[in-house]
Amino acid sequence: MPASLSPDPSPSPDRPLTAPPRFPPPVRPRPTPPTGQPDIARAAALLADPSRARMLKALSDGRALTGAVLATEAGIGAPTASAHLTRLLDAGLVTVRSSGRNRFYRLSGPEVGHALEALALIAPPLPVTSLRESSTTNALRRSRTCYDHLAGRLGVALMGTLLDRGLLTGHDGTHRPATAVRDRSSGYGHDHRYRLTPSGRAALRQLGVDLDALPPRRPLVRYCIDWSEQQHHLAGAAGAALTARLLALRWLRHGTRPRVVHLTASGTTGLADWIGLHPPE
Repeated sequence: MPASLSPDPSPSPDRPLTAPPRFPPPVRPRPTPPTGQPDIARAAALLADPSRARMLKALSDGRALTGAVLATEAGIGAPTASAHLTRLLDAGLVTVRSSGRNRFYRLSGPEVGHALEALALIAPPLPVTSLRESSTTNALRRSRTCYDHLAGRLGVALMGTLLDRGLLTGHDGTHRPATAVRDRSSGYGHDHRYRLTPSGRAALRQLGVDLDALPPRRPLVRYCIDWSEQQHHLAGAAGAALTARLLALRWLRHGTRPRVVHLTASGTTGLADWIGLHPPE
């Protein structure tokens, strides 16, 4: 038999058998545990306490406030306020940032503010027992912030003027509950797609809003259904940037009560000159 075809020699102590390579078993991904229904009861329990509700309402304009300020807004002592804020932190409704000896709290996102506004639609009104409370209620309906953008009668009038001047397009700004599909009486709208026109972009740039610097992950234009007016007001990155610019120009100023903003005399003139907006009475 040719040497090339001869069988392999028998194994010997000097030539051990070679074991086949062993490969680790494949790693199988763990199945993602199914998520259940939203725990509405837990969220409602957190909001059911009047002190925590007042704290969250005070934070609804998107600004960060100290625990001392929130304690004053809620009408409670500092230790009690700290306990309430801890519960809100644990539930993820607020975040906190330390600066020196102070801790600044803010809402974890606009969704929390929208949830509060949605509850306001079904909540019975508190009795107005003082002139101050009556003034605050009227001021909120006139002009307020909805997290970081303008709302109330002034916010609705602003969006209406943008539509009338052809600076914004997509719908007429009217909320029609009978024909709404996904839109509700408060919070972000979904049924319509607004967009800035070229002249709208130019108008915002003329005012000093840098559209190119806005966060790319946030939709440029969104709308909310205004809970007090039941009309649309401008939200999204453009709505937030426009509101910030109006505050920077001092056309708007923050009120003494949370969320309340006031149109200044220069703002009345400036908005009329910019887009012909005349504030509602």
